[in-house]
Amino acid sequence: MTRFSLKSLGLVAGFLFAGGYVLASGSNSGLLPYTDQEVIESGRTLYDQNCASCHGADLSGAPDWRTPDADGFFPAPPHDQTGHTWHHPDAQLIDITTRGTAAIVGNGYQSRMIGFADILTQEEIIATLAYIKSTWPQRVIEAHNKINSAGN
Repeated sequence: MTRFSLKSLGLVAGFLFAGGYVLASGSNSGLLPYTDQEVIESGRTLYDQNCASCHGADLSGAPDWRTPDADGFFPAPPHDQTGHTWHHPDAQLIDITTRGTAAIVGNGYQSRMIGFADILTQEEIIATLAYIKSTWPQRVIEAHNKINSAGN
């Protein structure tokens, strides 16, 4: 994992600014090393330990995830191709995972999705998201890569 950590962290730091998400010119795959098997395996372990209890071991999300529960919270969405994770650029996914959904949405929005900044390192967050992306079908990966490159 150390092969990508400094490069990835530099990319993240360099491309996140003022709440915006700007990707490097010419990049079409984004910030996640989703083809690096070592990173993917690490991410799978981290996902199992930190995400699966809410988002499902198979990334399928909580049942009826589009309907608020009795407390008004939306259940955890899937991270597989049926969810909306792939609709967001990598930098935003990293930010959501780092700071939590409520911090990103703002305006008093409440969510059970915590920020993992005090639990996982940026390297571990990137590995977890790389694992998630690695499970998507090629057509979804290609669509996600286009979303990443749209900021160019």
